[in-house]
Amino acid sequence: MLTFSAKSVSKELLGGLSDRSRNVLTDRFGLSGGDGRTLDAIGKQYNVTRERIRQIENHSIIAIRDSDAYSKHTETLKELKKVIQSLGSVLTEEMLLEKIARTTPDRNHILFLLTVGHVFDTRREDNDFNARWFVDEQLMEQVESALINLYQSIETQTLSPEEEFMQLFARHLKAAGVRTISDETMLHWLHISKRVDRNPLGEWGRADSPHVRIKNTRDFAYLTIKRHGSPMHFTEVAKGIEGLFNRKTHPATTHNELIKDSRFILVGRGLYALKEWGYGPGVVRDVIRTILAREGALTREEVIERVKRERYVKDATIAVNLQHSLFERTADGKYTLSR
Repeated sequence: MLTFSAKSVSKELLGGLSDRSRNVLTDRFGLSGGDGRTLDAIGKQYNVTRERIRQIENHSIIAIRDSDAYSKHTETLKELKKVIQSLGSVLTEEMLLEKIARTTPDRNHILFLLTVGHVFDTRREDNDFNARWFVDEQLMEQVESALINLYQSIETQTLSPEEEFMQLFARHLKAAGVRTISDETMLHWLHISKRVDRNPLGEWGRADSPHVRIKNTRDFAYLTIKRHGSPMHFTEVAKGIEGLFNRKTHPATTHNELIKDSRFILVGRGLYALKEWGYGPGVVRDVIRTILAREGALTREEVIERVKRERYVKDATIAVNLQHSLFERTADGKYTLSR
């Protein structure tokens, strides 16, 4: 993607500095290989405070910007800026480096050029956003405003297919004053937010939702049943988790986790449905009681029909439960709650 060697450019930019200034920047950015070092670590090496190392770093960057080598590489920095603009002008540091640098050493040199270049700006990671670089401050603020409004517009439990989520994001971008942009750019921008994310099935929602940040077997089970769209036996759920997520799960373990979580309702022998589909908790008699409390007196056939909407049980099982003392039969042959 870049036509120049970031390592070669870094070397030239460092060439006019004093040995100590050059060594401090080399250590800070890991320009000789490996990871960059902290201010504290470098300070201990030179027996000075971290603040003194920070001063040397800042003065060295200013010196580079005033150097002939920097003027020589004006077009180089313009090329880097154009690449960032082609990626959306605002990107997380992680994604930017992933797009334009192949190796860790390359990433270190790119970060150095971004820091030295006066046309690039950055914001540190905060509660709402990941660390990001940008070349258009107004656009950056518009994107961040749209991301905040996007997060506030969705419910905690809501999951949306990527296409639908992108359409919602596009509306918030338009409201923030951003002109039409590509889906790829919008995806880049979505990764700036720490508040929204997508789960392993590619569905988007709030990052703090258990349906997005998957932590345990219960969360995998939820996504498996939701994707299936109808009640599943716990053994099928275990197989589904393995098939969808390549995660080996024992059926007995899956069953135990389903029992513990209120998101799941046992609707038959080993069969589980999602509570959000309208299934109520409890055994058959509890379901009958809820139905009669809601709808009033019903015939035997009507009770059976309604219970079977929520439970996979035989007619005889429902009929037996109607004989419980919780219910009584009226003169016209209907069933109601006992007084």
